[in-house]
Amino acid sequence: MKTFITDDFLLQNTFAKKLYHGVAADLPIIDYHNHLPPNEIAGNRVFENISQVWLAGDHYKWRAMRALGIDEAYITGEASDEEKFLKWAKTVPYTVRNPLYHWTHLELKRYFDVDELLSPDNAKELYAITSEKLQEQSHYTLGLLQQKKVDFLCTTDNPTDNLEHHKHIAQQEISPKVYPTFRPDKAFALENATTYIAFLEHLESVTNTRISSYDALLSALEKRIDFFHETGCRLADHGLEQLYHFENDDFDCNVIFQKTREQKELSIEEISYFKSKTLLFLCKGYHKKGWTQQFHLGAIRNNNKRLLKKLGPDTGFDSMGDFSQARALSGFLNDLDSTNELAKTILYNLNPSDNEVFATMAGNFNDGSIQGKVQYGSAWWFLDQKDGMEKQLNTLSNMGLLSCFVGMLTDSRSFLSFPRHEYFRRILCNLIGKDVENGELPADEKWLGKIVSDVCYYNAKSFFGL
Repeated sequence: MKTFITDDFLLQNTFAKKLYHGVAADLPIIDYHNHLPPNEIAGNRVFENISQVWLAGDHYKWRAMRALGIDEAYITGEASDEEKFLKWAKTVPYTVRNPLYHWTHLELKRYFDVDELLSPDNAKELYAITSEKLQEQSHYTLGLLQQKKVDFLCTTDNPTDNLEHHKHIAQQEISPKVYPTFRPDKAFALENATTYIAFLEHLESVTNTRISSYDALLSALEKRIDFFHETGCRLADHGLEQLYHFENDDFDCNVIFQKTREQKELSIEEISYFKSKTLLFLCKGYHKKGWTQQFHLGAIRNNNKRLLKKLGPDTGFDSMGDFSQARALSGFLNDLDSTNELAKTILYNLNPSDNEVFATMAGNFNDGSIQGKVQYGSAWWFLDQKDGMEKQLNTLSNMGLLSCFVGMLTDSRSFLSFPRHEYFRRILCNLIGKDVENGELPADEKWLGKIVSDVCYYNAKSFFGL
């Protein structure tokens, strides 16, 4: 059956079509947060087949397949790449009204000119066609990025990474430009002492220092910030259930650090205090460097302990949490602002019940020094679908300034995910077009076109300074 992805997909009125086709469609892409492997960019990887580039590492698809009753052997197990693709093709028709249905057919059309719906009937044929296409230079890793006009992208990197692949990319002047992002979650993850000690040992190795105290830990992390900065990094990112804030110095971080070293049990309050103080130190370092800091808040991870033990983290067993966010978030940001050390900040929430909380919290700390200094970030993870994007855009519009928004990102591990920017742009243009059609905005194509182009590209280009 022929695909439903037409030129006017998601565009429900004349003005929306003008905005999208005349303004948004051909703009370059800035993807300032994703989980793409930099070694595959540096090496310009050639994927043997579509399963390797499309299914491997994609826990969105894995969750859908499990829900349909597909055996794990065909998801992360020992089945062949073709067998896994055939099982995904079996799953796709049952994903109707899930964003995977849109994304799947959008990606097949944009990268492989496939103008039909994926199903078991055509799966073998499409597996062959797409896998053959991936052997062409236009579909090597760099070609896939260049097809979508990716201007620059920012990967997500552990503080102990040597960033050799980023250095190689910079030396080769590869297009697009690729920058690291400092992701120090392991630096304050005291929940598992064994894992934390292993991190410290790795940090000691890359900094050539003995980390025997909390002050030594901070010094080592500061060295890594310097190293990342020298290698082009201008963003930091943090994935947390929530931020933490303490009015008083209730604990001693050096005592907590030594207890962890000795693998002694810590209280929840001690762990939270350590996270808060370490994060405050890091955030002041980001401000000093002129970086942007991102906080992804609200995920409850690794819920299925049986399958976590079998498959490891980031395999599709995370979900929304219902953590209390506002009070600690306010206190944490205020601590930084009170000494004028609050860096440019992007706040992302995973639970949609927190939309208005995060959007209004961002407004508290915009001080006129930078346009959109504190951003209410794009719809994230379970929310980066049509309904979630519309709600995020509407909340931002109601509580702040949509015109200052730095726009969409992929947050993906797949090189075929960049049509999500197109998806976002169509949704944005359609929302504005509906307002014009309803008489709620003027039919000023030039002005509204500027707003659209800023949100889709130019605001991010200015904000990140890369």
